This record gives sequence, C-alpha cells and structure tokens, in this order.
Amino acid sequence: MTGTVDKIVFSLEKLRVFAENTPLVHGVSLSIAAGETLALVGESGSGKTMTAMAALNLVPPNIRVDGRRSLGDTRLEGLSRRDWESLHGDRVGVVFQEPMSALNPLHRIGRQIGEAITLHQPLRGNALRERVLDLMKQVRLPRAEQLINAWPHELSGGQRQRVVIAMAIANRPELLIADEPTTALDVTVAREILLLLRELADSMGMAMLLITHDLNLVRRWADRICVLHRGRVQETGITREVLLHPTSVYTQSLIEAEPEGQPVPVLEQAPEVLSANDLSVVFQGPRPLLKPRPDAFVALQPVSLTLRQGETLGIVGESGSGKSTLAQALLRLVRSSGEIWLGDTRIDQLGNRALRLERRHMQIVFQDPFGALSPRMTIEDIVSEGLCFHFPELDRRALRDRVVETLSSVGLATDALARYPHEFSGGQRARIALARALILHPRILVLDEPTSSLDRTVQKQLIELLRTLQRERQLSYLFISHDLAVIRAMAHRVMVLKEGEMVEHGPTPEVIKRPRHAYTRQLIAAAFHRSD
Repeated sequence: MTGTVDKIVFSLEKLRVFAENTPLVHGVSLSIAAGETLALVGESGSGKTMTAMAALNLVPPNIRVDGRRSLGDTRLEGLSRRDWESLHGDRVGVVFQEPMSALNPLHRIGRQIGEAITLHQPLRGNALRERVLDLMKQVRLPRAEQLINAWPHELSGGQRQRVVIAMAIANRPELLIADEPTTALDVTVAREILLLLRELADSMGMAMLLITHDLNLVRRWADRICVLHRGRVQETGITREVLLHPTSVYTQSLIEAEPEGQPVPVLEQAPEVLSANDLSVVFQGPRPLLKPRPDAFVALQPVSLTLRQGETLGIVGESGSGKSTLAQALLRLVRSSGEIWLGDTRIDQLGNRALRLERRHMQIVFQDPFGALSPRMTIEDIVSEGLCFHFPELDRRALRDRVVETLSSVGLATDALARYPHEFSGGQRARIALARALILHPRILVLDEPTSSLDRTVQKQLIELLRTLQRERQLSYLFISHDLAVIRAMAHRVMVLKEGEMVEHGPTPEVIKRPRHAYTRQLIAAAFHRSD
C-alpha cells in the first residue's frame, strides 16, 4: 500500500444528497490522493454507492446533490451534460458490482472494450484492435486473441470482472471507483482482482475509491477508510488505526460482525440421512451437423459422502469446481451415475412419481434470493407454493396458518404476507427463501451460497438463525460456500472440490488448521490472509 501523501485527485466537501426533500447523504467530506486507495465502508443502505454516484452525477434526475466536488483542479458542480459525458470513462473509470449486468450480452468482448476507447480516442482498425488486446493482457485475461471474440456469457465471473476493469482503465483515468468489485467471487479470484486493481492504481498513479462492506478486504487493500452509516460519516482515518482502535460504536459493530461460534453439536447416535457412493456427473454436448461429437465434459469425478441428522457438511471450492453440480446431482436435478440414498431409500433409481414424494424431504435455498423469488407473487403465495403441491388437501386457512408459523420461525412478521419480494432487503429475502424451504419440514437443506451477497452483520444474523433452526429441528445442511469464515462457523466437516475432484475432506477445524492439499492451503491463505 502507498503511505505517502500525494496530489489530491478527488475530494468531497459536505456532500449532501436528496431524493426530492428526503435526505439520503448528510454532509460527507473525503479526499483521495494519487496512488492511494480509500475504502468507503458500511452496510447496505448506508449510502456508500449513492455518495460515489451522486458525486459523479450518475444518479436519476429526481436526485438533488449539494456540496463541493472536485476532480483534480476541476470543480464538478457546474459541469454541463457534455462535460460530464467527456469526464466519464476518461478521467473517471467505474468498476461495477455485477459485471454481467455491466456488459451488453449482445456484443462481443472486444467490441465493448473498443467502445470504451473510441468514445474518447480516435482509434480505428488495427490500431484499435491492438489497443484492446493490450488492455486484455494488462488485466491478465488469458488467450486474449480468442477471448476478444467471445460473448460475455462464455466467460467466468472473474474473467467478466477483468473485462469491466479493462473498460474502466482504457483511457488511464485519474480516479477509479470500484463498487463491491468482488461480490460473489471466490476468495482466490477476489484476491487476484484486488491485487490487479492495486497494481494498476500504483502503476498508473490512479486514486481508487473502493466501495465495500467486507472489512477483510479493507484490512488488506485500503490505505485509509471512511465508515458510513445512514448517510453520515462515522469516522475516517488510516485503515490499521481505525480497525484496531475504532472510536465509533457503529464501526465497532462492523468489526465484531465476523462469522463466529461453533456448529451445533451432532447427537452421538444420529442416523445417516443422506449418502452417496461413487457419484459422478458427465455432460455430453449435442453432435454438430456433419461434425464429430465433441468430447464429454466430466463435471464431477466419483465422490462418496455421508450426512448425519443434525450435521452440516461444508462444500468449498472455486467457481467451476463442481460444488453446485454435486448438490444438483444429490437432488437428482441433473443426470448422474452412482448411488444416492435418502435414509433407507435409494433415490437414484426412483421414477418421477416416487421421486416427487421424496423431494419434500430435501429442499434447496438458492444463492440469489431475489432471482429465486417470483416478482409477480406475494410472499404468502411464494412460501405456500410447495405446500400446495405436496399437500393439496389443506384448505386456505390451514395454508395461511402454516405460512404465518414458518415466517415467524425465520423472524418475519405477518405483514409480509401480502407484500412482494422487491419490498424487502437482501437479508429479508434470504429469510423468505429459507421459509419457502422450511415449510415442508425437510430433513435436509441444501444451502447454495446463502450468504454470498449479504453484509457481515446480516450474515451473522442468518448464521445464528440457521443454527437455531438446526438445533430445534435437527436439520441436516449441505452448505455450499466460497467463504471459509462462514464454513468455519457452520460446518462440522468440510469437503474441498477442485475441477470436479474431491481433493480434501475432514473435520472443519482440522482442515483449516492443518490443510494437506496445496489447493486447500491456497483457499485458506486467500480467505484468512495467511502465507502458504
């Protein structure tokens, strides 16, 4: 990290933001020097993104912005629309939170990077292509000559984020704003992305505003920190000093919100509720016309596992390691080979009708609760849908009673019944998705990255809720996550997957303290900042 005070690139003095007459941001002041990284930290709704976007005039017309804003020697308050258009993407680059949303799915990667250049530079033809390839190599995209013609959906999450970074730095900006740049990325990919951003900032002398709720990232990558809560600055200062000696109660609560505690003890005589023997998944693509059939892709090499009543098995690994494929195979959502036992019932040989009856004992909570909840259905209809399917004899009153009881068990009130998913926060939507799974009283819950997009404080609340439900109902969890801090707090045992192969398996404390495989050591180093 840079520790020297250099030329101030970006500053705000008493920035205030209003939606009509409602204040959203209250007098925020901050500054960033060339080559410095300032982290803007707080929970969702604290005003982090609103502060940055309002400062750069990237807000809807109904948003009013007051206060002094400067980029170098340029005062920003009085800029014309044309001036703002010239500034965005040239002197200021932005790396958005969700790269798939930031990229046009109908344009190839090379064209999108090229557009970021040609909006500000008169490059064409071979000169433009060479500049695009140079940027792709600068952000360490592999096989640049091939990927330049790829579509966004053909790239991994980390590769898409590198494309967005290439677009953001295309014109060597003075200021780079990185808005939650590693959300939902694996720890090793997140580490690579942040290392890349720091190296680019250092080599170009850029000032970087890192917007995040993850104090682990801040601790390692930011020079200074500014903590926001409900649009107000709680404290600001050198990162190490603020995190070691916080003066704000709110900052202290953020620091203490790390996943902690131990998994709920498993009863000594707890029976096995799920097991698999030599479970594997192979995907075979269709044969192209007049061409040989492509080679089959082995998504999951033979894996055997067991899960006892009241136990949590953590599944960790990078994107593409086979975590979700394993879960889908166990739930028989993808075709697989090998034995799958639900208690004493072998379900891999069941027909559709018999399998449907068993499925209520195994439920899944998906990674993105907003995407998994129908925006056209009320919360009552969403939570009761599975109950209506499996228990059609229940009348309307009985259904509502069960929904109310289940919502109460996850900490939601009855006023949620008639509302829609968009009216709830991320943490509340996670609870709704959990209620939908719990209402059938399953034996097993598959939790697929349930905390990946949540603030640490909300994560902590959800972990405590999951522990309580496990203790009360003796639920068994298959917990898929790339967050080893969450796995350490939740899982009795952990299984590490790499490229579809199980490379390590054992009690969670033992695997984290004494990892045997080099890949596991790499994951732990990225998660807990240890050296290998």
